Amino acid sequence: METDSAADTQIPRKLQALLDRLNRPIQSAYENQGASSTQLDSFVSSQIVEALRSTVFPAHVEAELLVLRFLFQEQEGRSPKRLETARQVLGRLSTMALQQTSDSPSRESSPERRASTDHGDSRSAENRPVPSNRALHETDIRFAKGVGPKRALLLEKLGIRTIEDALWFLPWRYEDRSRIVSISQLVPEEKATIAGTIHQAGLRRTRRRNMTLFTMSVQDETGVVEVVFFNQPYLDGVLQNGLRVVLSGPVVRHRRGVGVQMRTPQYEVVDEDEDLLLHVGRIVPVYHETRGLSSRQLRRILWGLLETYGSDLEDPLPSRLLEQHRWPSLNEAIASLHFPVMGSDLSLLNDWQTPAHHRLAFEEGFLLQLALAFRQRMRQSASPGIAFRLSGSYTTPLQKHLPFQLTDAQQRVLAEIEADMRAARPMNRLLQGDVGSGKTIVALHAMLGACGDGYQAALMAPTEILAEQHMLTIRPYLDALDVSVAFLTGGTSPKERATALARIAAGHVQLIVGTHALLEQDVQFAKLGIVVVDEQHKFGVLQRGKLREKALYPDVLVMTATPIPRTLAMTIYGDLDVSVIDELPAGRQPIRTRVFRHNARSRAYELVRKEVHEGRQAYIVYPLVEESEKLDLEAVMQAAERLRSTEFVGMNVGIIHGRMKSDERAQIMNAFRAGDVHVLVATTVIEVGVDVPNATVMVIEHADRFGLAQLHQLRGRVG
Repeated sequence: METDSAADTQIPRKLQALLDRLNRPIQSAYENQGASSTQLDSFVSSQIVEALRSTVFPAHVEAELLVLRFLFQEQEGRSPKRLETARQVLGRLSTMALQQTSDSPSRESSPERRASTDHGDSRSAENRPVPSNRALHETDIRFAKGVGPKRALLLEKLGIRTIEDALWFLPWRYEDRSRIVSISQLVPEEKATIAGTIHQAGLRRTRRRNMTLFTMSVQDETGVVEVVFFNQPYLDGVLQNGLRVVLSGPVVRHRRGVGVQMRTPQYEVVDEDEDLLLHVGRIVPVYHETRGLSSRQLRRILWGLLETYGSDLEDPLPSRLLEQHRWPSLNEAIASLHFPVMGSDLSLLNDWQTPAHHRLAFEEGFLLQLALAFRQRMRQSASPGIAFRLSGSYTTPLQKHLPFQLTDAQQRVLAEIEADMRAARPMNRLLQGDVGSGKTIVALHAMLGACGDGYQAALMAPTEILAEQHMLTIRPYLDALDVSVAFLTGGTSPKERATALARIAAGHVQLIVGTHALLEQDVQFAKLGIVVVDEQHKFGVLQRGKLREKALYPDVLVMTATPIPRTLAMTIYGDLDVSVIDELPAGRQPIRTRVFRHNARSRAYELVRKEVHEGRQAYIVYPLVEESEKLDLEAVMQAAERLRSTEFVGMNVGIIHGRMKSDERAQIMNAFRAGDVHVLVATTVIEVGVDVPNATVMVIEHADRFGLAQLHQLRGRVG
């Protein structure tokens, strides 16, 4: 295997050998007054492609080679100045070969630049700007070549503020423009790329309403082709006569049966020949754009950035790992994705399946896991936690009051939680379990364990309804064990709130149930030992942290019913230990989900009537989103009135939504639990926490407006 220095000394020799093979046939064609043939075109193009594949030339050398290859592509076949231009390029390349023989190896020939040299720029390495000493993530993009203040504002719309942002702004797809086909050789039912000049462009009327056609004729040295765009009238001000364009798209037979036509191709306006090298004759990156900033302009900017800063990215992955997976370095990966090298697989690029894509995807997950693991390590080592004794003064008698036995899964998870609580470091655990799996009872054991050791416990829920549900569930056990409890939400009256706050601060309350109200500054705990957060995905990280800060490193248990695969949970909540209740209590019936089309709604309501006639209850759920909350609420109210007078005549139909006052909601829910309300029309306010065992059927209207997690939560409310 050649060393870097040995490879560098071979580059001038390989370049000179290539020039020796090309000089004679090109000179011969020039001396025969421009005589040329397809054999010469094929020979020159194949020689250059093979050289680029086998050797890593400096960027300015490869740029000249690409110019030469472009001159001998078929679409240039009859240009009278072609051979004269080719001789000039050969002359420049000969000079470069001589210079490289005497010069020391430049930065351009290093392996780190390998993937970024397949594009045109005539600047030599010596004339390039010197990279800034500032870190790339600190260097403002407006200072980059070709940007400036105005273009920086456009880049900011794409999320690009620094040099590093720009280098990581990867193409979202690629087009193969490595072979420009002459118009005379277009074949129907194939996709092709052509380059030519626009003639006779304009809008055409059609007989069909709401249909516009923009047509234009594009011409090269070999012929003319008609190009049609459907329902894109704005192109009349973009693609105008005389502009040079590159088009990539499907070729079809002309509707009149004579010749061919291109329909709705991808298009790009290009400048003079020196600008073509970034946009044709290669696999071309296509970026997300914004008004005033096209993919063509982004290519120019990124090419300049790669030339200046492309070797300055610090690779966080060890070389051993890269060698093991045969992944490119970070510099090579970024460069090869912006400007793929000759011979790259287009399908792999567009599917994000190249080694460079795999490497970047791994790096993202690797760094996330590293940061989470580091944060967990720091928390465990730097934060002295509470080492609970777990005397069992409350948890042992609790077992006698439970009308059921804990499942094996609940006992396993409880053992994991108790082991954390006994350790002298703060617990930070995620408890995951399906709706109805018994998470609340497990959390109650943990909280009573802390209360038995003289500490306070807090249970925070995202909604008042869920907080009320928790209170109703655990209150009988707390009363039986003589454990003092307080309930604190946004709907608590000022007098009750003041009394509760005083008792909590004085330590006269052992267990506190509430909502976001627990986060408010005036809530002070006397000796908080454990925090339980239900439906934790409804809270932000800062909100959970704010409750944790109300004590000196309390244990934290967060719960969720949203089904998360364990591998995904470790990615999202990598700083949490994960416990899963993967077993439902005995006797719980499986929930069946059925889909009804709009015209079969009556069948769904018939199922509801059947369940109600058999003594059970039902939910009818409507979507409610913030953007259209007022209209959605009106729709819910109207639906309830319509159902009372049509589908459910003679039944007590109730309604509940988040805009109701807390006492009104409590009154409706109490009536529903007591069986006085047969059908409850509701919004997603019942998504979490509402537990009415007699409610055995739920109809979800406009299910397409719910997320999968919401649908899963809702279906857990029945059965």
